[in-house]
Amino acid sequence: MKQISTIGIIGFGRFSRLMVRYLSRDLTVTVCDRQHRVEAIAELGGRGGSLAETCACDIVIPAVPISAMRSILTRMAPLLGPDTIVLDVCSVKVYPVKWMMERLPSQAAILATHPMFGPDSAADSLVGRKIILCRQRIDIERYHCIRDYLQSRKLAIIETTPDEHDRQMAASLALTHFIGRSLAEYGAAPLDIDTEGYQRLLYTLETVTHDTWELFVDMHKFNPYARDVRDRFRTAVERINAQLGSAQP
Repeated sequence: MKQISTIGIIGFGRFSRLMVRYLSRDLTVTVCDRQHRVEAIAELGGRGGSLAETCACDIVIPAVPISAMRSILTRMAPLLGPDTIVLDVCSVKVYPVKWMMERLPSQAAILATHPMFGPDSAADSLVGRKIILCRQRIDIERYHCIRDYLQSRKLAIIETTPDEHDRQMAASLALTHFIGRSLAEYGAAPLDIDTEGYQRLLYTLETVTHDTWELFVDMHKFNPYARDVRDRFRTAVERINAQLGSAQP
């Protein structure tokens, strides 16, 4: 098996910056950034490169919005080497896996992942942070190599299928963001007279609004289970509200 020594990252958003900072400690990291922020990439330990240079790495990570995945996969396909591993980091899995299987050459290995942390929660350490692995078109030896590396960095590995991932994430991620965005739309704000429960609600609001609106839309649009979970939650709220009635003294 060829030793994995280089990683290419397509995109230079907040999560890409986090990956460059951690991965460059052990590997050579090349970043393809549309804005050519070469100095910012170098400050984190990586190097800027073209799409072709990035796709020539041992592992290639398309760290782009979910809605942009199909187009970038099409552009990547002719540039990938015969032993390349394509590893996605999308917050949904069913559709990205389908697109990778359809659009990437058959010799390219595919590993679907979802790091359950972000630039804020993992700013100081990766220890104990969860990462989801959905083994797709990749031989067991290279899969174990990647899994062992992640475990050596003290990440908690959860192995599952794309479908089961999206089924659970519709509640644990998409619904949480829906509630947080709803609190923001309502106008929830700190109060002098509050409760611990209210403070936890504000924490949820603050956490989700650090992410882009595009990510929020994509995690609902491209998760096949998100709408049903959202609708059931709305029905539950309406049912509770109806049970209160006029609630006049």
